[in-house]
Amino acid sequence: MLTASRSKIEPGKLLINGEWVDASTVFITFNPATGEALGEIADAGPAEIDRAVAAARAAFDDPKSKWRSMSASERGRLLWKIADLMERDIEELAELETLDNGKPIFESRYVDMPMAIDVMRYYAGLATKIYGETVNTQSSAFTYTLREPIGVVGAIVPWNFPLLLTTWKLGPALACGNTVVLKPAEQTPLTALKFGRLCQEAGLPAGVVNIVTGGPQTGAALVKHAGIDKIAFTGSTSVGKEIMRNAADTLKRVTLELGGKSPNIVFADSDLDSAVKGAFNGIFYGKGEVCNAGSRLFLENSVKDEFLAKLVDRAKKLKPADPLDPKTRLGAIVSEQQLKTVMSYIDAGKSEGAELLAGGNRVSVDGGNGYFLEPTIFGGVNNDMKIAQEEIFGPVLATLTFDDLDQVADLANRNIYGLAAGIWTNNVKKAHALARRLKAGTVWINTYGPMDAAMPFGGFKQSGFGRELGAHAVEHYTELKSVWMAL
Repeated sequence: MLTASRSKIEPGKLLINGEWVDASTVFITFNPATGEALGEIADAGPAEIDRAVAAARAAFDDPKSKWRSMSASERGRLLWKIADLMERDIEELAELETLDNGKPIFESRYVDMPMAIDVMRYYAGLATKIYGETVNTQSSAFTYTLREPIGVVGAIVPWNFPLLLTTWKLGPALACGNTVVLKPAEQTPLTALKFGRLCQEAGLPAGVVNIVTGGPQTGAALVKHAGIDKIAFTGSTSVGKEIMRNAADTLKRVTLELGGKSPNIVFADSDLDSAVKGAFNGIFYGKGEVCNAGSRLFLENSVKDEFLAKLVDRAKKLKPADPLDPKTRLGAIVSEQQLKTVMSYIDAGKSEGAELLAGGNRVSVDGGNGYFLEPTIFGGVNNDMKIAQEEIFGPVLATLTFDDLDQVADLANRNIYGLAAGIWTNNVKKAHALARRLKAGTVWINTYGPMDAAMPFGGFKQSGFGRELGAHAVEHYTELKSVWMAL
């Protein structure tokens, strides 16, 4: 029997101007481990978006507002207080994340939530370190620059890391002095709503953070709204392109962290056991619902058979199980629709002639109706196959082979995406040479997937533009103003 939840799911409301309000319609959020409804969530329409944007606008524009008159140090203390409250309620946050997303509680509790807290603390500390410059120009002028907040930020986050990616956007946005309208994914709104309550408890002024739940139409209304100054989006490349088109009419600032089909490259001179572990975690962590998942595994021909034997053996021991069980390492696919999408790619791999080495089947856990899928590995994949070119966003690995560095560099780059890449070799020169040639925003060497609040993250090509995390994120949440004073 699946583990019973300890969290009480309250009917979802919208957070607008410091108050929790109803919407005219609602939708249901489901538990992917059971297929059962978790609760009703408010579905924000254009009228609610207008109210949320107006609240954020007033909190930002009114010179008498608490937020506008607040010092950077005070903003930092508020962000730190929010992080403290997140840490206090970490067990509840982790369980809500697992209930809504289907990821193992181990990942939610010991990876996602700690990093979300760390991100808030990082930007709490950064709030007092956002600087302008004095510039040497004409001797008859005093010239300097200011970094000022952009204004009202529309933050749209996906369902794979709901709270973590919320902090990636709200941390720098608030540290810089912006106000925010946050739209969580309709599949996973629960931790965003809990985060809103923690913002209130911490004493964040009304209107600074507004939370509007809903589906694609809610996000579209936010993107098109003339009162929004910047959109920060994480999600699919197709939706990112639509956001760019819709934001053009008002010339909003836009940053996009989009899809990926990241190459994970293993040379014969690497530590194969470490590389097997890295390849395994690179695709099966988070059920493969990870934008930077190492979903294309390139193996040097001379070690292909040995490597695949170890990897397949490891994958066959990984069993989908109850996400709330602390021992589980592979949870449920986030929704029935996503499960159907992943299964369609498995069918495509078979039809195109790839060899199914492991998995490929939907499974039932404890006789329930959850959305569980075996860890799946394809061998004999050609780089032009659909499963090698398109983002699957599930626990499905395409394995390919290569003979030398030049060949694998070409194959790895022959894709529309450029989010991340991995290199496994004990040859330092080879590692750095290939790292320079790969068109990817992040390259991991002899590891795969570590993240840090201080390290920038973002993509090349159709994986988007802009950077999240680190000090560079400040550039995307501020305007740079030049000031001249005649002497």
